[in-house]
Amino acid sequence: MADTAVPSPSTYRLTTRTLVAAAGGIFVAQVALAMPAVLNGLFQQDLGTSASQLTWISDAYFVPVALFTLAFGVLGDLHGRRRLLLGGAAVLAVGEVAGLLTPVSGDQGLRVGWLLTAQVLCGLGAAAIMPTSLAMVAAGTHTARERSRAIGVWAAALATGSFVSPVVGGFLAKFAFRGSETGSWRWAFLAAAVLAVVSLVLTARLAEESSSPEGRSMDWPGQAAISVALFCLLFGTIQGSSSGWGSPLVVGAYVVSLVAFVAFVRIERRSPSPLVRLDLFAGRGFSLTALATVVGMFGYLGCAYSSSIRLSAIQGFSPLTTSIAFVLLNGSTLVFARPVSHLMERWGARWTMVTGFGLMAVGCFWAAAVPASTMSVALIAAPVAVVGLGFALALNAVSAAAVDAAPPHLAGMAGGTASLLRDFGFTLGPAVIGSIALSRAADSIAERLASDASLRQALAAFSAAPDTATGAQKAALEAAVGAVQSGPLGANAVPGSIEVNGTSVPFNPLKDVAFAALDHAYSFGYVVCGIATLVAAVIAVLAVSTPTRPVEEAALPAHA
Repeated sequence: MADTAVPSPSTYRLTTRTLVAAAGGIFVAQVALAMPAVLNGLFQQDLGTSASQLTWISDAYFVPVALFTLAFGVLGDLHGRRRLLLGGAAVLAVGEVAGLLTPVSGDQGLRVGWLLTAQVLCGLGAAAIMPTSLAMVAAGTHTARERSRAIGVWAAALATGSFVSPVVGGFLAKFAFRGSETGSWRWAFLAAAVLAVVSLVLTARLAEESSSPEGRSMDWPGQAAISVALFCLLFGTIQGSSSGWGSPLVVGAYVVSLVAFVAFVRIERRSPSPLVRLDLFAGRGFSLTALATVVGMFGYLGCAYSSSIRLSAIQGFSPLTTSIAFVLLNGSTLVFARPVSHLMERWGARWTMVTGFGLMAVGCFWAAAVPASTMSVALIAAPVAVVGLGFALALNAVSAAAVDAAPPHLAGMAGGTASLLRDFGFTLGPAVIGSIALSRAADSIAERLASDASLRQALAAFSAAPDTATGAQKAALEAAVGAVQSGPLGANAVPGSIEVNGTSVPFNPLKDVAFAALDHAYSFGYVVCGIATLVAAVIAVLAVSTPTRPVEEAALPAHA
């Protein structure tokens, strides 16, 4: 067992053992994060999810990470980062087991709610792991060379989790779960739970304790304000496509988010120990870097989410086939870890970030030009690989730029800020792209129905089919009609024809219409992501000529 005596911030140095534990923690957190990417099609088939529910399954993990990453950065400073890394791995393991135990039958709302709860627990565990693991690396490295190389290892572990997870999840999804082929997604949660337990053991045996408690205390009012602000923003964005952008629920969520964010800024300015040192953003260079991070990471995960929905829920590829895209999307960060580290030393973090965001923009626009009707993974693989290469460059750069802005004893805050910026952008990706794409697809289907009387008649006949059926056939028809009425993804999931006594019979009249509408909608999603990453590159260029203003020791509160 590693010695748990806490060295002072000035003497603490990162050891190989601690780096292994920190890298193991971020690896497991990223495995859990990336797992749903190839399973969206199975979630929809097994749980009968609506479009917004499918988006929430992905974002239920991200939301706690975005809400609480700052708080866990402070708690790690106060109570020890090793202890927090242990707790995060334990909570993550519990969440994964809860996902495994999602009921295989029963009320649809209960089953979806169970999985969402499990994902929230996983997200809470990850929220403790992500900033803590980065802070352990940052606090123990005291030169630019040491830090860039250590963060390179950390980022490589993160990327490894990102591309290993879909492959493992896709492979395990081949095996039926309690006789259900569509329920096979649960095996992925079992694998993630086992990895979380392994991370827990590694941390207990290898990691050295570190903390920076001086001048730090938990800013509960600030935490409450930023949690409300971010949650309401995400809630309004995700619900907009189903509840309507002008609905009182969505408009009210945005208003509350704005009020809470203003309150957060006021609280942080007056707090003797804020969650975020707002003077970090006073320098034009740092604020531009922060904005580029949020916009760029939004574009990246929006592209990843579009690829996931396109390959699994629209084109119907198996989870294992879908995982090919995510190996290309995330594998570059591992393959190019050492070259990227050298580039950061030679070019600096910001020029590396500019290049990364530029490549991501090229890949997103390229992907938008590939129609889903080609039914080919190979054609989408090349642009996705370009996005992945860009992400490999940008990921290290945004992490290093944020961490370098604070002195070593504020590494927890710097790690929390870096994680918040990155993960908030990640959280916005599925929420915004899902809402935009599904709204456009629904509008396209509605326009087609309004202009085609024969299609309306066919849909009416299909919707009335359960009325004349009995028994199991009636239940199957009701499920099919319900799926078609749930939205564009549901309409695409029900086949256009079925075999009856060896003869193909027309079934779902909206199948082809929904497929075409979703193809165009998610192609537009790629365009949005391309614009976002291009804007991020431009912002990063503006930041290059403006040095980040370091936080001076004299600027610390008097009691620090």
